[in-house]
Amino acid sequence: MATFRPCVQKQRADGFYPVYIRVTHDRRIAFMKTTKVVEKKSVTKNNEIRDNVVLKYCTEMISYFNQRLNMQDISKWSVKEVVSFLSTEESDASFSDYAKLHISRMVNGGHERNAKNYKLAVAHLERFMGTTQIMFSYLTTAVVQRWINSLMQKRRAKEMYPVCIRQIYKTALVELNDDERGICRIKFNPWLKIQIPKSDKTDQIAISAEDCREFFNRPLPQTKMLSSLPELGRDVAKLVLCLGGMNTVDLFYLKKTDYRNGIISYKRAKTRHSRTDEAYIEMRVEPFILPVFEKYLAEDNDEFLFNFHNRYCDSDSFSANVNNGIKKICKDMGMEKENYYCVYTFRHTWGTIAQNDCGATLADVAFGMNHSHGFRITRGYVKLDFTPAWNLNAKVIDFIFFSDEKSKQGIARDLEEPKDKLFRISPKMMIYGRAYFKGKVIGEITDIGFNTVDDVIKKLVEQFPTDIPTGCAVQFRLTNCDTQREIVYERTKGKGF
Repeated sequence: MATFRPCVQKQRADGFYPVYIRVTHDRRIAFMKTTKVVEKKSVTKNNEIRDNVVLKYCTEMISYFNQRLNMQDISKWSVKEVVSFLSTEESDASFSDYAKLHISRMVNGGHERNAKNYKLAVAHLERFMGTTQIMFSYLTTAVVQRWINSLMQKRRAKEMYPVCIRQIYKTALVELNDDERGICRIKFNPWLKIQIPKSDKTDQIAISAEDCREFFNRPLPQTKMLSSLPELGRDVAKLVLCLGGMNTVDLFYLKKTDYRNGIISYKRAKTRHSRTDEAYIEMRVEPFILPVFEKYLAEDNDEFLFNFHNRYCDSDSFSANVNNGIKKICKDMGMEKENYYCVYTFRHTWGTIAQNDCGATLADVAFGMNHSHGFRITRGYVKLDFTPAWNLNAKVIDFIFFSDEKSKQGIARDLEEPKDKLFRISPKMMIYGRAYFKGKVIGEITDIGFNTVDDVIKKLVEQFPTDIPTGCAVQFRLTNCDTQREIVYERTKGKGF
């Protein structure tokens, strides 16, 4: 059984004593501060209160406390749990106030970028509700659904904003409600009946190598500004493209300690908190990009690697100005507004050219762009060698800036487009054929005069060793040298040949 008694503790600098309710439970003591204060003359030598008005107030508060505790089984509670229960009223809670607290915790926990999305979501909901003091009771299923419906024209926010609000709500249910103690400040959960829409598919915003050459090799548009935005946009776009598609936020926050022996080492800001390896990557600075790289280096006494923070307050401001500079170049190129590039265009372009034109697999591209690619646990404990990413980055730079080859982008068929599966042969066509058994070439020809695929296979079979067991499979790779089409067949000894 908990007992209560009004008391004072230390005298304040102004001479008054704050009034507390001393709580004793299970031979442990805690104190609950009230809104009352008393003068020194109203306090006895034993720190007891003799102000009748204050004593009446405390008596009524203690009576209310006992009334609430009589409805609970507190035999297993600690004194801190008793105080926590009594300090929490069962009135409706403010969603807006709790959201601010939740976002503040995110910022303090190092999730500043995610916190910005949460702020945007809460701000949009408050504008929809017409108040900055939303109560949890306002957020009924019907209200939340109408708010989500108002987001349907927004490609990304229609999923991201509701997810953020739902996460705040979920955390609040755990923190503000306590079924075991009968505390229910949030009366219902509207999200049980809500279906959050999926965001629209991301556009393929990559451009070809030819477009890159045109963008980077044209005169910059004239400007009256001392610091040219087009120049900044072009240079940062080139840094992004030539550093493996590095994000602007990571460029902005690079420290001098992150650059050693021509290698940049950093943890990608976007995913560092969601991956066991903290999205760590190392990227070599190729000689081609070094002049631009050194152009923006900060002073020797500056902790940051680049001087971007001297001109812009944060990474968002920096990225916005870079994008404005890129758009000015696009406008000068006579492009339609809806086709303007952005800094992220060049990250997409790095991955697209690496895969389409430099022979990289999707796994190679994911590794170079610091995507986890399904190997999150493995990446968390393997000491990685990043030289494959460096070599792929060098290939991308060579293809764009040191060749005039046309990009394959746009030639590849769409996934849903029907493919031409026919491999056509005529006697006039040159056919290059190879046969493989257990990965070893056992037959090879280059000739004309074949009418069918079977004719080519029969010719190759003539070169086979005689000790291939019956039932073993042999792979045949045939290339039409005139059309550059290739096809692979498999035949089994005893059935196919």
